[in-house]
Amino acid sequence: MPRFKTTSEILSISKKKNFIRNAGIIAHVDHGKTTLTDSLLSAAGLLSPSMAGTALALDYLEEEQKRQMTIKAANITLYYELQDANYLINLIDTPGHVDFSGRVTRSLRAIDGAVVVVDAVQEVMVQTETVTRQALEERVRPVLFVNKIDRLIKELKLPAEKIQAKLGRIIQDFNRLIEMYCEPQFKDQWKISPLGGTLAFGSAKDRWGLTLKLAQEKGIQFSNIIDAYKNDRIEDLVKVAPLHTAVLDMIINHMPAPHIAQRYRVPKVWKGDINSEAGKAMMACDDNGPIVMSVINVNVDPQAGVVATGRLFSGTIEEGKPVYLINSKNEARTQQVCIYMGPYREIVGSLSAGNIPALLGISQARAGETIASYKDTAPFEALTYVTEPVITIAIEPKYNRDLPKLINVLRKLSIEDPNLVTKINEETGEYLISGMGQLHLEIASTWIDKTGLETITSQPIVMYRESIRASAGPIESRSPNRHNKLLMSVEPLSPEVIDLILKGEIRDGMDRAGLARILRSKGWPTVDARGVWVVDERSNIFTNVTRGVQRLDQIKGSITIGFVDAMEGGPLAAEPVRGVKVKLIDATVHEDPVHCGPGQIIPATRAGLFASMLSADPVILEPLLKINVKMPIEQVGSVTSIIAQKRGRVLSMEQREYLTYASGELPASETFDISEVIRSATGGRAFWGTEFSRWERVPSSLIDELVMEIRQRKGMSPIPPRPRDLLR
Repeated sequence: MPRFKTTSEILSISKKKNFIRNAGIIAHVDHGKTTLTDSLLSAAGLLSPSMAGTALALDYLEEEQKRQMTIKAANITLYYELQDANYLINLIDTPGHVDFSGRVTRSLRAIDGAVVVVDAVQEVMVQTETVTRQALEERVRPVLFVNKIDRLIKELKLPAEKIQAKLGRIIQDFNRLIEMYCEPQFKDQWKISPLGGTLAFGSAKDRWGLTLKLAQEKGIQFSNIIDAYKNDRIEDLVKVAPLHTAVLDMIINHMPAPHIAQRYRVPKVWKGDINSEAGKAMMACDDNGPIVMSVINVNVDPQAGVVATGRLFSGTIEEGKPVYLINSKNEARTQQVCIYMGPYREIVGSLSAGNIPALLGISQARAGETIASYKDTAPFEALTYVTEPVITIAIEPKYNRDLPKLINVLRKLSIEDPNLVTKINEETGEYLISGMGQLHLEIASTWIDKTGLETITSQPIVMYRESIRASAGPIESRSPNRHNKLLMSVEPLSPEVIDLILKGEIRDGMDRAGLARILRSKGWPTVDARGVWVVDERSNIFTNVTRGVQRLDQIKGSITIGFVDAMEGGPLAAEPVRGVKVKLIDATVHEDPVHCGPGQIIPATRAGLFASMLSADPVILEPLLKINVKMPIEQVGSVTSIIAQKRGRVLSMEQREYLTYASGELPASETFDISEVIRSATGGRAFWGTEFSRWERVPSSLIDELVMEIRQRKGMSPIPPRPRDLLR
């Protein structure tokens, strides 16, 4: 067993950029990421070889061990020797379940290469495509490990030529993803090639693995592997072809060192001037440059407080030194600088560029924050998540005395998981948690229970969106005192503009001239493009097209608040608004500031917006999920029937050898029992996965009943108001 390396030995390599690799392991759920990681820990002397494959060491949370799945991304620093050289590998094991894909997104900002794990039986699945797309969008280079070859031999009893054909198909399918999502300059170089050494295959559970080069060197053929299983000589195979050798060789030989990767990654992920001091330092991964760090994860330690983990792109971060939090505009002082060893932090005092430090003392840090030496440093690009919260539960303490404790727990959860949206209305006593799916909320509820709080939770509720299909206005609204008038109109935003907001290419606070150029290129009139006041995160825009309105600057803040407030809950069912462009066309503002305060302007803004939306063919949008199913041909009828019964539709179907591959869409509201229904109908012989696809209009036949149901659940009048009711 390798000798465990001390922190000082690891630190000695942390300044040698050529010998550092920042890598992640990503995959569809249950394809074997964490089992693979066990073997890598064993190779580094951090885990007994006898435990590798079963310990799931980086699933260190009790709930992860219990459910046999990764929930939180886990960091670890490995020391590995290859060809008389010592390497430092900062490894992140990420979740596979789509409900935790936000953690994958954040982890990818910190790494330069990713081992994509694919189950040899299930092949490329829906979440494989999702995480690969995420990696390529962050310019993270993938290599491929095809896992569970043992199942092809023991369960499917495939001969050698069939196994090779299956591997060839997996490579072809994976390279198709690279062709679809990779930027042109990287496509050819990053495609998976057995001859090029970027493919490994094996069994993480049985702890053996090979690349084509290693197989040729050791004279191992598929027939030899099949014989080893038939004759119970797996241990001999492990001795000749240990898994860690194949995977770590891929990481070291085919993933870039940090100073190489940052040359092409920094222009993609950072907003600033590449020719500035910070830009040049990051491009060079300069230890002596200013500190620029991207925070990818935040944990709240009961003893230590907030622990901010991230990628240090430039400079050397040290204990006791002041830093600036660019996004939140705060100043802080680092109390400790650590590296992660699974669940444990090792204090190192300082760490240089190209590494992944964990910092204590930065209490205001949140995922996505930029930490820097200078307060005028440009921030990193906002993280773009592949999905958004679509399921909500209401939660309340069983005993009123526990209310303050529940509030603190919910705030802690929202700090640690930005994709878990907690909304606390302390006036009404309503506490809502919104997540990516049922599992996401179930895990959150479990963690709340583990604090000792006794709570009562509602059944999961699907989150909807409100939007419009037509233009309406101008409509005039007045303030309650009748002294102020606002003239507004609304129209739907184009899908192209919505997409740019979701990608962060259009956002609040960006350079107005740059924003206007983008909007004009999408067909906006110049006056509309130049007058933008607010771009909200739900994909709505407020623009001012007035001319010469006196005292408008006095009420701009109140109008903005009214707009943001109205977009949080629309007029039909108080659901968040999506895809609406609001234009302020004219205004009359009272000359006395006493008569045009927020208490007058905010209600006028809301009333005008709601009346305009109700006149613009308002609709309710529901979340649709993409579903991919792999099944024997005899189960096709059962699966397609289930999708149709769930108001879904099959978009494509393809036959490959003994399995049929079907892709489709279905509403999230119809999926609460999908696992049980498919499993029961197919006898457990179908593999499937779902992920958020898009927002779609609720069918007209269902909308009135749905609106009434939502409004009654929220304690509102069952019938939405009419425009004239709002303008009295």
